[in-house]
Formats: sequence, structure tokens, C-alpha cells
Amino acid sequence: MKILHIACLAAAVWLTGCATTGTPQDNTATSGTATPSANAPAARAPHTPVIPNGPLRPITATQASSGEVASLSAPADLWDRIRRGFAMPDLQHELVQDREQWYASRPDYMQRMTERSSKYLFHIVEELERRGMPTELALLPYIESAFNPQAVSSAKAAGMWQFMPATGNYFDLKQNAFRDDRRDVLASTRAALDYLQKLHGMFGDWHLALAAYNWGEGSVGRAIARNQKQGLGTSYTDLNMPAETRMYVPKLQAVKNIVANPEAFRTELPLIENHPYFQTVDVTHDIDVALVAQLAGIREEDFRALNPSFHRPVILAAGTPRILLPWDNAKVFQRNLEARREGQYASWTVWTVPSNMTVAEAAQRAGMSENDLRSLNHIPPRMLIKAGSALMVPRSAAIRQDVSSHLADNGQLAFAPEVVTRKTMVRAGKGETVASIARRYKLAASNVADWNDVRANAAFKLGQQIVVYLPVQAARASASPRAGTVRATAGNNTSSNSKRAAAAPSRKGGAPSKVKRR
Repeated sequence: MKILHIACLAAAVWLTGCATTGTPQDNTATSGTATPSANAPAARAPHTPVIPNGPLRPITATQASSGEVASLSAPADLWDRIRRGFAMPDLQHELVQDREQWYASRPDYMQRMTERSSKYLFHIVEELERRGMPTELALLPYIESAFNPQAVSSAKAAGMWQFMPATGNYFDLKQNAFRDDRRDVLASTRAALDYLQKLHGMFGDWHLALAAYNWGEGSVGRAIARNQKQGLGTSYTDLNMPAETRMYVPKLQAVKNIVANPEAFRTELPLIENHPYFQTVDVTHDIDVALVAQLAGIREEDFRALNPSFHRPVILAAGTPRILLPWDNAKVFQRNLEARREGQYASWTVWTVPSNMTVAEAAQRAGMSENDLRSLNHIPPRMLIKAGSALMVPRSAAIRQDVSSHLADNGQLAFAPEVVTRKTMVRAGKGETVASIARRYKLAASNVADWNDVRANAAFKLGQQIVVYLPVQAARASASPRAGTVRATAGNNTSSNSKRAAAAPSRKGGAPSKVKRR
């Protein structure tokens, strides 16, 4: 009984404590200067609900894209996603209206341009969002190249982001005999966004960054310095710049306005789903472009549209370890590649030219026609191939090793002007032979013998006229009056632009002579 009494007393004390702690103290509730103890939690500020005046109204599209209001619904398509990421200040200028009318009055051009962009836009928007950059920049290739990755400007800028060769090298875009990364979708986009971020960091203004992308950072910097010195403004519209750069941002603003509200310009944008267009696929062996297209079940032209950097009909795995394929075809390619058990993957390999040689000689060594070698390697006319050049040539069935990474990344083609020769008649001296004539004019004895239809060990009679083909300058020197020389043949054109004649064929029906005639 005593134990029960103690238990009841303890329960009463516990209940009293709970009631005390659960009741707010009046002095702390009414005093604005209450000081909590060291262990007590900080007092919370009272919450006042915000009650709108009048009926609720829907927000505008501008408010939704400003970032102040977060949308809970996924973008309906990629255009909607781009609009939500607009973050650059609008440029208000009469040139904007001029460009709006220009684009709106060309619906066929707009349709082609926007349909072409559907392969690349998703990737660009993804990269911009990952970096926290304005999605207006995804529209910049419309201004640069109309989203044509094969575009080349008169100043030799290439790709959909239009990189000059030197700028491409600065941003690690490889340009060699086999590929040009200025056209590569992934590499050029990475480089362009790196460059734009760098320019924005320099100028702190997207319009000035865009001007520098077009005109050069040094030019924009000097234009700003001139205006500062004269006490003038330094914004985009204040600077004195070339006409192309003056129109650059207005063009982008015009395209932005059309994308933001196509109905206002009576323009219809093609549906671009908010979904990746392509996947990256690893390449572990050198493989023909035609074989990739076949295994993926796509046209070769569609493959090249996603992989426009390749110069040649083969992909060198050591230099390009991944390719892009349409989303649904990537799995098809991998499945068919795994099922392939016979035959080579690549029909071509790379041969490093050991010494300067003519195209005809290189073609003979490679076992292909001169025209095919020229076409495959883009060799211009009237040029010698310099030693160390990397030529694409047929790959024999015995070759199993793929092209090395050093060659795949650094292989280049170099040319030298072909020596233009002229037919010249010289007189033989006493005891003159084919060999002595060849030594005198630094020619091959076999060529001297062929030109004169004699054997390589033949001797000439004193005063006998001998045919030789000499470089133009040497032929002129030999034609001047002196002992042992008759004349250069009349009627030969000595202009450096005239076409060379074919090499003299061997009288035995062998390969053409190495010396090129004019």
C-alpha cells in the first residue's frame, strides 16, 4: 500500500511538470526584450500570412521566364524550355525591328534553319543550363552559320560556331589531316561556351561579350578604351564598330523575339521535343564510316550530319574514341557490331610519306590511281607531297594494327610546288655520255636515256643535240649563248600558272617519269 501511494505521488508530480512547460509565460510573450537561457531555443518570429487583395490573376509568360516564379510543369517542347531560360537584357534598337522583318519575311529560310538545328539544340541547351548561362546563347548558331556545321566563311572560320583556325587551336580543337574539331558538335560547343564565359568575365556584359565573339576581344577592349578617354558611354550601342558587329546582337535579339512569340511574326517553329536527339557511342577499332552507317541502319549523310568533323572515309579510334548516333539507332549499332564476327572494320589506313615525291609516285606505291589518291586526300594540282605527310591509303588484309594515337592526333599533309620543267636542247661535248649529262644538270640518268630514246650507258657524238627537261630558271640559263648549248624549244609557255604536261612515258612501257614537264 505504501508503494502504491509513492507511485501515485510521482505521477502527480510528472503531470504537473508537463502542464507547466506546455503553458507560455506571459512575461516572455509580451516583452520584446526577453532573453532566452543559454540552453533554450531561439524564439521564432510570428508568421503573418499574405492574403492577396481581390481575385487571383494568372502570371504572364515574361514573369514565368524571369526566374521569379518556378514552374512545376515540365516544358512542353524544347522551344518552351529555351524561353524559360532567357536571362539576357533585351536590346531595344531600330536594327532589331529591321532584322525581325528580315527573318519573318523568309519563312522557308527560317523553316530550313530551325529544322536543321533540331539535331543539336537539346545538347546545347543542356550545356548552357549546366553552366548557368542564358539560353539565348543556344540561338547564336542561327546567326553564325544557320546551324550548318559544314559552313566555312570567307575568312576560313568553320563549323556551326564559326571558329577561326588559331582560336580553335587555343581552345584545343584539333585540326589535322583526318578531322577538324571546329565542326565537331560536342567539341565546338564546349569551346564556344568556354569562350563566351571567358568574354563575359572580361567585360561583365553579355552584349559586349557577343561583340567580342564576333569582332575579337582586343578590338572591343580598344573601342571601350577610346570611348572612356573621350568621356563617352561604353555599352554595346555606344561603341564604334564594324557593320557586321553592329548587326550581330540585333540579329540575335530578333531571333530571340521570334522564338519568344512566333505567332506575333506569323512564324511557325517546327516541333523539337525536349529529348536528346543523339547518343555517344564508344569506338574501339578503326572503322569505315560506311560500315558504321550500315550497322546503325542510317544513311551515311545522316551520320555525317552528327559527325561533321571527319575528313576521310574512316574513323580512327585513337583520335576519335566516340561517335554520335541518333538516339534509337545507337543500340542498333552496338547490337549489330557485337554480332559481327568476320571481315575488317576499316578499309583504310595511314601511310607516312618517307621523302618528297610526286602524286603519281605516291599513288604507285599505295597501289591506287593518281586521281583516287588526290580525291581521297584532297591534294591540290601541281603539288609535290612533302616528306612526313600522312596519307590515307588502302588497308591490306594483312594489316591488323590500327593507326597510332600520335598519328591520329597529329597527322598533317604538307605540299611543295611541283618543279615546272621546260624542254631544252643541249649539245654533247667530247666523250659525253648519258651519265655525264645527268650529272651536269642534276638529273636522273634513266630520265635522260628515256627522253633521248637511248640506253642508260649510251655515249653521245660530239655536237649531238640532246633533249633534257630542266626547271624553268635553269632552262633559261641553259638557253643563253654558251658552249655546249643550243636552245630551249620555242613555243613553251613559261608562266607559272600554265598546266604541266604529263610525264614522258618510258619507252619500255613502265611507270611515268618522275620529272614533270610543262
